[in-house]
Amino acid sequence: MRLMDRHTALQIIREMGLVRPVELEARGVSRSLLYRMVGDGLVARQARGVYSLAQHAPTADHTLAQVAKRVPAGVFCLLTALRFHGLTTQSPAEVWIALPEKARRPRFGDTRLRVARFSGLAFTTGVETHLVEGVELRVYSAAKTVADCFKYRNKVGIDVAVEALRDFTHRHRGGATELARFARVCRVSRVMQPYLDAII
Repeated sequence: MRLMDRHTALQIIREMGLVRPVELEARGVSRSLLYRMVGDGLVARQARGVYSLAQHAPTADHTLAQVAKRVPAGVFCLLTALRFHGLTTQSPAEVWIALPEKARRPRFGDTRLRVARFSGLAFTTGVETHLVEGVELRVYSAAKTVADCFKYRNKVGIDVAVEALRDFTHRHRGGATELARFARVCRVSRVMQPYLDAII
């Protein structure tokens, strides 16, 4: 097999944004070439097992892109999803991610993760995909996140859930049907109704 040249390898990394060594190997870029480019200052290690071009410009969601690379099965949820959708004044210190009940808990030394366990339809429905820095971010939709916040109100606080509901109803005037659907999925219709009545 013809050896990959450095210029082509850099082009591949530029196209992919944030990248893991295993993904580069699948495209023909060896680990030894990757590490040589890191040593020469052309490629930067962004997090454990995640690399980019040295001049890569991080976005506001750079940390989420790193986490998505390392936990592709996860879905950003609760406070992290609220912030992503602009539905909270909170700025969480941790990255909130949903995983299936039996999935292995990821261990990061460089990013504080808060894992929430979801199951069945509560895990699989309402997932949106957003492209950030070349990475697919799986994030629960705004309506699903509001319902999740009521379901996990003991974790996030009822005040956060109510604030999110208020912001959602002001921003998404036609979103009541979607909200009601996810309230049923999360089994919080009766919990949410009094707050909805007070806001509307």
